[in-house]
Amino acid sequence: MSLTVGDWTHVQTVAKGWGRLTRETLDWLDAHLSEGRPAASVRATYPVRVQLMGTSQWRSLPAWPPATTERVLHLHSGGRLAAGVPAARAVPSRFTYDPADPTPAVGGRVVTPAMAGRRDNRALEARPDVLTSTSAELTEPLEVLGRPVVHLAHGTDNPHADLFVRLCEVAPDGRSTNLSDGFVRLAPGEASGLVSVELETLAHRFVVGTRLRLQVSGGAHPRFARNLGAEEDPTTGTTMLPSQRTLGHGPDGSRLVLPCG
Repeated sequence: MSLTVGDWTHVQTVAKGWGRLTRETLDWLDAHLSEGRPAASVRATYPVRVQLMGTSQWRSLPAWPPATTERVLHLHSGGRLAAGVPAARAVPSRFTYDPADPTPAVGGRVVTPAMAGRRDNRALEARPDVLTSTSAELTEPLEVLGRPVVHLAHGTDNPHADLFVRLCEVAPDGRSTNLSDGFVRLAPGEASGLVSVELETLAHRFVVGTRLRLQVSGGAHPRFARNLGAEEDPTTGTTMLPSQRTLGHGPDGSRLVLPCG
């Protein structure tokens, strides 16, 4: 088996990736089916080919995900994202999710070309129902290879709640571009407490001068159907109830775990 993953949306796989995919498919057939070919060809030894988002570089790997080292960044009060551990009594962050004015979806893994892929998230992040935590500017490159995981010390006064979490890259000019995200619909008995959200698999290099930003909100409508906040059937219900949310900070509080190469 082999795997080729490029920096393409669903539709761009045909428009941009077809040439490379065809060549690499033929290389695989040559490596595995041609008589007299050495078994230890490059494609046989490194069956995974992955493009590093943010660059034009490709990596040849023996398997996916590759071996990585965890890097933990904590969410701090005031919207800071840093390796340092917050104090035990740090002030929690707060936001309100209102299904009557649901947090909109911007970019991401959708099929429609006009809406899909990486987008400028600054207007979304300016909304009061979106919490952001941003790192300092990087002084050396950072490569993320695998599936980031976010652990949130989440609280809500309404047990009918969702969480949408997104990792972005902030350029020196302030543009915030989405890279990977995850969504969970919480069971009423598990809406408050430590919630883990797995983000989409990522192969990306954050270059010097950029910053990491984590978004947390109560939804991404209409990509994910909004949670009405009530016990009614979400397909037929009409009652809409908001929820007041908190994110806790501290040694066991909210944090981002990155698989770094």
